[in-house]
Amino acid sequence: MRPRVVAAVLLVLAACVHVDALEDYPCPEGGTSLDYASFGEPFMEEWCNACHSAPEGQRQGAPSDVRFDSVADIRHWRERIFARSALGNDSMPPGLGDPPARERRRLAEWLACGAP
Repeated sequence: MRPRVVAAVLLVLAACVHVDALEDYPCPEGGTSLDYASFGEPFMEEWCNACHSAPEGQRQGAPSDVRFDSVADIRHWRERIFARSALGNDSMPPGLGDPPARERRRLAEWLACGAP
């Protein structure tokens, strides 16, 4: 098979896979090009921090101890973030306007590689 065809097939299959736990999703063999500055921080700002970095009373039900203010916070919660928001795990964020599937796949990769 041609490399582009193989890549396309793998991409389609990856979109169909539902993996519940971070431990079941390995970092790609060559690592990741995603890092906190280029992916993690913008993803969290776009999809998570309206609740998870908001002051008390404005958190829309987000637990007060689950904060994503820094990469250290995200690394601390990365298993939970994966279980709720990566790949086919889509319970967060709640409501309309979810992250696209591509972004959820990138989140899975970034978290699986340790959220560099």
